[in-house]
Amino acid sequence: MGRLTADMTRLVGEIHTAHGERQRLVVEMKRAVAQMRGGFRTAHAEMARRQRRNLREFMSGLQSRVGALRHAFRTDIAGAHAAWFGTVAAAGPTGREHSKRAVKAIGG
Repeated sequence: MGRLTADMTRLVGEIHTAHGERQRLVVEMKRAVAQMRGGFRTAHAEMARRQRRNLREFMSGLQSRVGALRHAFRTDIAGAHAAWFGTVAAAGPTGREHSKRAVKAIGG
């Protein structure tokens, strides 16, 4: 076997080896990307659950805070009305008005 034949045989072997390594690398990369995407899906699902929980907590307190602000505003306006016109503000809502306000406060 001559030197040229030996060199060509070695070169062909290196080409086949490199090709096999590239194929193995592609398979490993596909597996790594699939795992990464799975991790992204899991993280996204957890983030969505956490955000839904936070929004639910925020909304549950929002109605009571708005109700308290409206009540404070009503009281302030009644006091300003009494001061401006010199009348005495009503002591509080009647039983029927109180029931209507309670129903509104709970969303009914």
